[in-house]
Amino acid sequence: MSAGPTPADPFDRRPDADGPVVALEPGLRRVTCPNPSPMTFTGTRTYIVGRGEVAVIDPGPEHPGHLETILSALEPGERVSHIVLTHTHIDHSPGVPALKARTGAQTWAFGAHGAGRSERMQALAASGAELGGGEGGDRSFVPDHLLADGERLEGNGWALTAIHTPGHISNHLAFAVEAEGMTPGAVLSGDHVMGWATSIVSPPDGDMAAYMASLRKLQGRGDRVYYPGHGHPIADPEAMLAHLIAHRESRVRQVLAALPSPGMPGKDALEMARGIYTDVDPALLGAAARNVFSVLIGLVEDGRAEHEGVLSDKAKFRHR
Repeated sequence: MSAGPTPADPFDRRPDADGPVVALEPGLRRVTCPNPSPMTFTGTRTYIVGRGEVAVIDPGPEHPGHLETILSALEPGERVSHIVLTHTHIDHSPGVPALKARTGAQTWAFGAHGAGRSERMQALAASGAELGGGEGGDRSFVPDHLLADGERLEGNGWALTAIHTPGHISNHLAFAVEAEGMTPGAVLSGDHVMGWATSIVSPPDGDMAAYMASLRKLQGRGDRVYYPGHGHPIADPEAMLAHLIAHRESRVRQVLAALPSPGMPGKDALEMARGIYTDVDPALLGAAARNVFSVLIGLVEDGRAEHEGVLSDKAKFRHR
């Protein structure tokens, strides 16, 4: 069975064969960090936008080799004028300090880790409940400049328009890209829409309701291509968005079907994930359980599920 995309499975899981630095189109280069894992696929994608004075989007983890590859991807006389982040997970933002020290460029992002949390997730985080998750957050990053939804950041011959897309994480931004010679319609989708797999949604940083709203927010824009934080370019963004929405809606139905009946012994998120994600790589089962937990929070809030004791990722859930 091919690892390439099909109408039923739009993800492209073919391994990279094009080297660490790729010119994708005029004004856009991609640099891949050598940090492959079950959570990062072939590695984190760093993007260089523009020519001359350029923006670097997502410098990646703290990885000296990747830093040198980013700098070597610059042409003679080019310099980094802006460092921009899609979000603050540890495979995207910890490379900022070293790049900033080498270039003198300042940083732009939606905000520090936790910025943009919904009222629901703020309340859950403040409740003292043991929610688990959060192990992938970079809490040291503080941007020099904030980017709001719809705000346009301009450089020499390029521009990025921020699209706030919370859900995978609350401070996540996607970016519509403009550059000299580039056909309109390219979006850097970060980890909100990836080329190889669905995104983890892990409360309280992740929020399934916000994630679904962000997917719907991107629908109908008419974008030409997505360049994700992991995986290959997405040549049909609308089809991918429709697939992701339908997939998540089907997961809600599966979680509802997996919930024990009222009065029966409850099940925790991991128990349900084992029965739902039967074809997943065992290394990703923990991430799958986080997705289930995010769905369960929504089901509790809309009255379709209940849990025993304090809400947590280890709580036992059943139909209400």
